Amino acid sequence: MEFKNTEWEEFQGLFKREELPAKTILLDEGKISNSIFYIEQGCVRAWFNNDGKDITFQFFTETQMVSSIESFKTNRPSQFTIETIEPSIVHSMTKIDFQHVLEQSPVIKEQMEDLIFERLISYQKLFLSRIKDNPETRYIELLKNNPEILLRIPQHYIASYLGITSVSLSRIRNRR
Repeated sequence: MEFKNTEWEEFQGLFKREELPAKTILLDEGKISNSIFYIEQGCVRAWFNNDGKDITFQFFTETQMVSSIESFKTNRPSQFTIETIEPSIVHSMTKIDFQHVLEQSPVIKEQMEDLIFERLISYQKLFLSRIKDNPETRYIELLKNNPEILLRIPQHYIASYLGITSVSLSRIRNRR
């Protein structure tokens, strides 16, 4: 979904543009999500705390939208944190304004439904990969499907995403 397509142009005034440094928290785990974010520039990760260990499970880059959808929709605390990895330009929209956009534009509502299905499919693939694939296979898939991620994201976040240590990731990289 392109932020600057004609359907969105009418609603661009509802977005708040922010230039943010790396390591800026957009949403804290345990807080209720009241905003959705569009990434103009930069990289963002979604992660949760598991007994003091930070587990990254998703990366977002330019032209993607991110929010804790469950929290955003149900007003329950988010199960994860959303944080910038590198200096980023993001556009945020409040839940009230987002609901207004969906009510006013059937085209955008359909785009959002498509986006949610894409995200659901992505999470399903990640879930199944964690069950059936070993870390090296997950790394190869990441390399094949998102090679740019490996160039932008620090190794410890990639290792966390793959469910391994940075040392194990170094070994996998050295074998390739």
